[in-house]
Amino acid sequence: MARGGKKNDSETVTAAVLVIGDEILSGRTKDRNIGYIAEYLTNIGIRLSEVRVVADEEDRIVEAVNALRSKYSYLFTTGGIGPTHDDITADAIAKAFDRPIDIDERAVAIMRTRYEPGRLTETRLRMARIPQGAEIVKNSVSSAPGFMLENVVVMAGVPRIMQVMLDDVAPRLKTGRRMLSRTVRVERPEGDVAPGLKRIQQDYLDVQMGSYPYFEKNRLGTNLVLRCTDAALLEKAHAGLWRMLEEEGFAPHATDIAPEAPDGEMT
Repeated sequence: MARGGKKNDSETVTAAVLVIGDEILSGRTKDRNIGYIAEYLTNIGIRLSEVRVVADEEDRIVEAVNALRSKYSYLFTTGGIGPTHDDITADAIAKAFDRPIDIDERAVAIMRTRYEPGRLTETRLRMARIPQGAEIVKNSVSSAPGFMLENVVVMAGVPRIMQVMLDDVAPRLKTGRRMLSRTVRVERPEGDVAPGLKRIQQDYLDVQMGSYPYFEKNRLGTNLVLRCTDAALLEKAHAGLWRMLEEEGFAPHATDIAPEAPDGEMT
């Protein structure tokens, strides 16, 4: 279950995700982490604002890390912290912060609980290399940890391991107000409802409004989604949208209000 750390309802806390790996860019591996992280962060009150994917090239990783960590409250990276020669994320993070990096005895102690004497080889010890000053992010699946350096959280690319790392680091994160949403379903094409939606958006500039077409039973329809951290304002915008749709004969369908990612989805 997602649990954030110190909460500040008056602050918007933002984040970016940096996916690292040639295998993602080649299409050989399909990313399964971005959507999970997005829902998880939304659920605890952190707004994911940008996602980038970069190859296993140190300079490109360093460039992306420095750009994103200075722009957002948090940067989460996935991938590139395994035992092989092309796992260079830890070194790139150290370079981005201009910090030394070496085998960390905290990480070694954790890994000794999993590996028998003689099996904690030089290759495996690559996963114990942590930049100076970083906090350990625990990995209850395979023991090799991630780390958090200032506002950058470095996690594995394997989905299950990434998930337990995210669980471990979540209580340390500052969080803001959770995003609420309303979805109105209309059995009409997106182009029919776009003019009215634009008018409503102009009346409620602090409510994010989007339209998402669907095709069902050989008919086009549209889901209209309203998003806001202020429940009262969201209700007003929803009521205004509903009236507009009824006045134009679009027969909107009833909806529910809820956090975008219910607690039960994060277990």
